[in-house]
Amino acid sequence: MAEYLVTIGMPVYNVERYIRRSLESALAQTFPSIEFLICDDCGTDSSIDIVKELQQQHPRGKDIRIVRQERNMGIGAGRNRMMDEAKGRYFYSMDADDIIVPETIELLYRAINEYQAEVAYGSYERVYEHDGQIVGREPFPYPKRLFTAPDEYASFVYYEGVQCMNWNFLMNLEVVRRNGLRVTAVGHGYGEDFTYTIDLPTYITRAVLLPDVTYQYFNRTFSNRVKPKKQLSHKQLLLAIDAIDRKKRRDELKGKPYYAKRMAHLMMFDCSFACEMLGRRKSFDIPFTNREIRDVMWHPMTLSEILRAPAARVHNLFYWLLSKSWPWLCVLLLQPIIKRYGVKKH
Repeated sequence: MAEYLVTIGMPVYNVERYIRRSLESALAQTFPSIEFLICDDCGTDSSIDIVKELQQQHPRGKDIRIVRQERNMGIGAGRNRMMDEAKGRYFYSMDADDIIVPETIELLYRAINEYQAEVAYGSYERVYEHDGQIVGREPFPYPKRLFTAPDEYASFVYYEGVQCMNWNFLMNLEVVRRNGLRVTAVGHGYGEDFTYTIDLPTYITRAVLLPDVTYQYFNRTFSNRVKPKKQLSHKQLLLAIDAIDRKKRRDELKGKPYYAKRMAHLMMFDCSFACEMLGRRKSFDIPFTNREIRDVMWHPMTLSEILRAPAARVHNLFYWLLSKSWPWLCVLLLQPIIKRYGVKKH
């Protein structure tokens, strides 16, 4: 039997400015049976010292547990480590620079318990902060929805959408472990959360969406902070592309009512990778060739399958044509997409 009903997992890396407020918002939960699992990703600031201070001084400090990575491995590896080590029956992930409201876990757990659901989502709010001052808020509410039929929840996700981020939902860990669900840990960035959340709905039958805003996601900008130019890794991006390719090869999903729509989501993500490879070509340690960029757009559906599909026909056809074009033509067709969506050239 699980030692806790819920584990809140929080990966921590160089967030000393925010970790106290974030962790205190977790510790302020009205729900009693929570393990607070901190993944120390080997940062260089005082973040973990602050966690240890709360561990010693907070009334719920005894429920804080810290696991340390062997080296800095990125947020994806941290999420996997926490899901592996969690002592709770249910798992809730949050980032170490965001905030949850005091009733978050109580609301989500109550919904799961009432409807015998495998996962429950709360709504969230994007908070815009500039130089430490809040300059705007943007809510992202979900409708109150209960899903109980096979493929019903997955169809809703791929047709209407929920967040692709790996936070603000309470998940039954038995589903995660039974199906071997993992975040593809490819380093920092490159859509690691998406590699988990794109597959999650295919394993879920009973799910709940709540209109209650339970999470504040902070989008921060600074006037005088100059970001150093980062050399992008050719190898890491190829690993991310390979992870998406594996999702595209799930032939057991053919025949599902959401298959074509799910494929369009995956191809859109691949298209963003192709734009990254092209728009930031000179920032990679090894620049990508036109052929490598074109090959990212490999589409697993045949032309007849795309034309017969009732959904996402135009999008899938566009991506399919990109995949079949000459490399130079594919690159040429990507240019207006790069210009429209702001992938900056370096």
